[in-house]
Amino acid sequence: QVQLVESGGGLVQAGGSLTLSCAASGSIFSIIAMGWYRQAPEKQRELVARISSGRSTFYTDSVKGRFTISRDNAKNTVYLQMNSLKPEDTAVYYCNRWPPWGNDNWGQGTQVTVSS
Repeated sequence: QVQLVESGGGLVQAGGSLTLSCAASGSIFSIIAMGWYRQAPEKQRELVARISSGRSTFYTDSVKGRFTISRDNAKNTVYLQMNSLKPEDTAVYYCNRWPPWGNDNWGQGTQVTVSS
C-alpha cells in the first residue's frame, strides 16, 4: 500500500496560484501512475490530472492550460501547480494512484478555496 499526505492548499484570490504536494510512502511509487482528484461540496470526486510512471500527463478539460502535474520519484512526491485559479476550483484536493482501487482509503486531502 501507498500512504499519501496532501499539503499546500489554502485560500487564494481568483487568478492566483497554488502548488499542492503529495508525499507518498512505498517502494512502488515510481512505477505507478498517480492522480490528483478533487471533491467539491455536494459533488462527486473527480479526476483532475494524472501522470504516468513515464510522465505522460492527462488533464480534465476544465483545468487544461492552467494546471500542471509533475512528479519527483527521488522524493516520492507528486505536485499540482495550479495557476489562474477560479472559484469553481474550490474543493478538497486528494492524491492517489490512478486508477484508484475500490477499497482504497482516501486521506484528509487539502482544502483549496478560491474567492471571487
